Amino acid sequence: MKKLLFTFSICLFIATITLAQNKPAYQLFDNRGKQADYDKMIRDLAKSDMVFFGEYHTNPISHWLQLEMCHSFYEIKGQDLYLGAEMFENGNQLVIDEYLQDLYPEDKMLPEITQLWSNYQTDYKPLLDFAKDKNLRFIATNIPRRYASLIHKKGIESLQLLSPEARAMIGPDLEKYFDPTVKAYAEMGKAMGDHIPPNMLNIQTAQAAKDATMAHFSIESFQPGNLLFHFQGSYHSNYSQGIIWWINQIRPGFTIKSITTLTEKEWKELSKEDRESIADYIIVVADRMTQTKR
Repeated sequence: MKKLLFTFSICLFIATITLAQNKPAYQLFDNRGKQADYDKMIRDLAKSDMVFFGEYHTNPISHWLQLEMCHSFYEIKGQDLYLGAEMFENGNQLVIDEYLQDLYPEDKMLPEITQLWSNYQTDYKPLLDFAKDKNLRFIATNIPRRYASLIHKKGIESLQLLSPEARAMIGPDLEKYFDPTVKAYAEMGKAMGDHIPPNMLNIQTAQAAKDATMAHFSIESFQPGNLLFHFQGSYHSNYSQGIIWWINQIRPGFTIKSITTLTEKEWKELSKEDRESIADYIIVVADRMTQTKR
C-alpha cells in the first residue's frame, strides 16, 4: 500500500511539473531563435562592457529577471558591476549617491527625488536596494523631464536658452549627431501614418535627447573592467538603436550587448531577420501576463 501511495505521489508530482511546463511565464531565446540557457547567457553577457536590458515598464517578469541578473552578474564581476537606469533623472544623482552611502533612510530620500516613477516601490526599489546592499554605484542616466519637455515644445534651439548648469544635464552630443532619419526616430513618424503633427521633428529630437543623455552618462561613468547593467524601455535599445546607437557615435569601441522583452504574439510575428537583430537575447512573456501599476 505504501509503495502504491509513493508511486501515485511521484506520478502526481510529474504531472504537476508537466502542467506547469505547458504554461511557462516566459521563455528565453537567443538571436538565432534558439532557446537559451540562463547561466550560459549570463556568462556571455558578463564578458561585455555594457548590457542594456530593454523592459516593458509594467511587466513583472522583466523586473524579476533584472534583479536575478544583478545577483548573477555580481557573482562574476563583484565590485566591477554597476547599475544605471532610465527611471532616474541625472539631476537626482547626488541624492541617490547619498542614499547609497546610508547617509539617511529612504523616507528622507524619496521626497528629494523629482519625477519618481509611480512603480518605484515594486519595480525599481529592489534594484536600488541591491546596489546599496552590495555597495555598488547606481547611475541616474536620464535627462530631466522638464528639459525633454522643453525640446518637445520649442525644438533643439531651446538648448540655447538654458544655463551651463542645465546644459550639463543633457547629452552634449545631441546637436552634433542627431539625425531624424535614423531608424529609431524615423519610425516614430511612420507610426503616425497620415497624422504626422507639425512638430514631429521636435518630438523626434526630444526622444533623441533622452537616448543621447543616457548614452553620455553611461560612457562618463564607465571605467575599464566595469560591467554596466542598464535598465530602460525596450524602445531605447532594440535593434542597437537609441542609447546603443548614440554610444557608438560618441565613443565607439565598447562591447555592448542587449536583452529585450516581447510578448508571445510579438515574437511569433517577428521575421527571421528581426529576431536576429532586435537584441542578443529575447525574453518572451505570456500574452496574458499580469501587469504592475504605473
